[in-house]
Amino acid sequence: MAIGAAPEAVFAALTTLDGLAGWWTEVTGDAAAGGELRFTFGDDVPLVLRVDIAQPGSLVQWTCVEYSRLPDWNGTTIGFELTPRPGGGCDLLFRHRGLTPRLECFQDCKNGWDHFIPSLRDVVETGEGRPRGSDADVDRRETRNRQRRETTSSR
Repeated sequence: MAIGAAPEAVFAALTTLDGLAGWWTEVTGDAAAGGELRFTFGDDVPLVLRVDIAQPGSLVQWTCVEYSRLPDWNGTTIGFELTPRPGGGCDLLFRHRGLTPRLECFQDCKNGWDHFIPSLRDVVETGEGRPRGSDADVDRRETRNRQRRETTSSR
């Protein structure tokens, strides 16, 4: 994904608590390499990620050490690779290794990342992301729930 912001700005959005909350969800902890982040999604069930790599301006990688709501995430790795673009901005290569179509949660998680990764781009380009609880996120969740109900009622 092309991002119209310097790799350093994207790196800051991935390695500061305010930056992470601006595009994804509420978070506490330490985003430096070796640190641990605790993300919450409107409840008290934390997603706990260990920060494996936080290489300024180029690479951030986390490993999921605990998420009881989605145990399929445990042991998966989430990576953000940043490459400067000629003339400014950067390319973002996002990977969630271990999250595969064979997992029950795959489609919901894919839909979430399809929303939140562009939210990361938006927050660094415009200062306004679409984190959990934003109008755009609420609309996305309502649409997903409506589609589930329609699918269930048509069976």
